[in-house]
Amino acid sequence: MKILFAAPLKREITPRITASRPRIIFELISGLAKKGHKISVLGTGDSKIPGAKIIPVIPKSFVNMPPCENPFYRETAYLTKMAKMLERAADGFDVIHNHCYPEFINILVAEKIKRPIMTTVHAQITPELDEAFSFFNNVKNSYLISLSKAHRKLAKKTNFLKVVYNGVDTGLYGFYPKKENYLLWIGRLSKAKDKNGNFLDPKGAKWAIKLAEETKSNLYLSGNIEDFSFFGKEVKPHLSSKIKWIGKLSSEQPLSKTEVAKLMKGAKAFLMTVNWEEPFGLVMAEAQSCGTPVIGFDRGSVKELVVHGKTGFIVPPEEKMNGLVNALKKINSINPFECRKHIERNFSLEKMVDNYEKTYKEILKK
Repeated sequence: MKILFAAPLKREITPRITASRPRIIFELISGLAKKGHKISVLGTGDSKIPGAKIIPVIPKSFVNMPPCENPFYRETAYLTKMAKMLERAADGFDVIHNHCYPEFINILVAEKIKRPIMTTVHAQITPELDEAFSFFNNVKNSYLISLSKAHRKLAKKTNFLKVVYNGVDTGLYGFYPKKENYLLWIGRLSKAKDKNGNFLDPKGAKWAIKLAEETKSNLYLSGNIEDFSFFGKEVKPHLSSKIKWIGKLSSEQPLSKTEVAKLMKGAKAFLMTVNWEEPFGLVMAEAQSCGTPVIGFDRGSVKELVVHGKTGFIVPPEEKMNGLVNALKKINSINPFECRKHIERNFSLEKMVDNYEKTYKEILKK
């Protein structure tokens, strides 16, 4: 098949990028190219994907562009350009796979093209996004893919074709049964605040810190910092010889994929203490691939990625700290090999590539 990918313009698509959306796109394209498909990518000029032709919409990614007076205008101008480029190029391909950020921009031209356009929705479904996507329910050649059953369930108005799970590199995130004495949390320190000015903390860094303090556990934290006042107010005062921030303070993930994998291999447990409806959560699959169990609140996709009592523990949110503490007490009962087998069977890169390939064929038959 000849497949045109529409990639996000916020970041380039390269082997080194750790953000989940570009990472999934890179791995998916690499897998499809190895299977003989002809791949072209509408994206940033600084993207590099072996086996794929890059069609530049913009010289460099938004995060690498120089400052300007009005970033909103600049970014929406390039997104508009991308949609029009997609419209002009579509006839040269069998199928278009849209991963743009935001996803609905390219669907605006769906009715003007003859080829099927399949959109993987990576964002959490909010009421406003649900309404926006629902405008395209009757566009015959537009198909939406969700990342999990929980993700799809949030949509009350939007029609999704199916769920296709993300996959992880089980080679990079290799099995390592010998664990050290630390807990691990990796995520995003969000800039979002409630009406009282308090940080919403969707990824649950504060729960991880509180659990470590209450149980006197060693805890390693890392991630990208959207608002440095979050770090200064909610994280830095708790750092000690037992609770450590790993890597430099950065708006981008400071650790390489290899460094993240090393941390995950050694962790006694990975903490998925989320306060939001997690659409997928690659870190859960990565940790389990390394043989590391997950302790997570029962929100979003957590119960789809973690097998309670077998690859980790799923804690009802209403149990709060008591639930997390009780789960940690039982963590040594988890067999690391069961964690690994679970990911190999359900969330490998090969599984993801095969599922998307089947989906392309399915929509082409339509």
